[in-house]
Amino acid sequence: MKILGMEKLSLVDFDNHISATLFTGGCNFRCPYCHNAPLVLDPSHQGVVGEEVIFDYLKKRRGVLQGVVITGGEPTLMPDLRDFILKIRELGYEIKLDSNGTRPDVLASLIDEKIIDYLAMDIKNSKKRYAETVDIAGFDLTPVEESVSLLKKGAIPYEFRTTLVKEFIGAEDIAQIADWLEGAERYFLQHFKDSGNCIRGDLHEIDEKKANEFKTVAEKKIKHVALRGY
Repeated sequence: MKILGMEKLSLVDFDNHISATLFTGGCNFRCPYCHNAPLVLDPSHQGVVGEEVIFDYLKKRRGVLQGVVITGGEPTLMPDLRDFILKIRELGYEIKLDSNGTRPDVLASLIDEKIIDYLAMDIKNSKKRYAETVDIAGFDLTPVEESVSLLKKGAIPYEFRTTLVKEFIGAEDIAQIADWLEGAERYFLQHFKDSGNCIRGDLHEIDEKKANEFKTVAEKKIKHVALRGY
């Protein structure tokens, strides 16, 4: 398992958990606002955090940390993800997985085996603007739609989330996303902030007033909608 970054302590990545966050490299999307551009565009030239370093740390922090977040990049592209998760679980940690939903077969397998505890899936935009937002011409949305349907079955605690970028998201898009996700348990509208490592450097945040307007739109169809990062 190639882990290209580790945040040793986080209070915000896994709700109600003190967690460590592990970053995989490589992604099948090229979202312009991605804040981990080096992990996505040039993973082969990033430093690898050895598994021995990771597991030595996790062993020492048992009783302090409660969970481990696996994010990216896109973790489901890693062929040894399942085995890596099982090794972490052996230490007593709960697992949160972040995914873009393009590999529903992997998500279904992890859910069926009950080896992840929480799943956060990014909804990049309304269906008609997905290809534009992930920067892939002719993108086939079918796998993402399958993952949405999978999560909405409720076999695992989950959330959907959309990053609010002025150049990509408008009220109409939020309304269409809400129609798509209707009946979902949790949906978060995330604040965009340029980290300095974005794929594009000319993008802008949506202010809190507008974000709250979007929240009101989404609440017409989704049970729990909240802002994150504002």
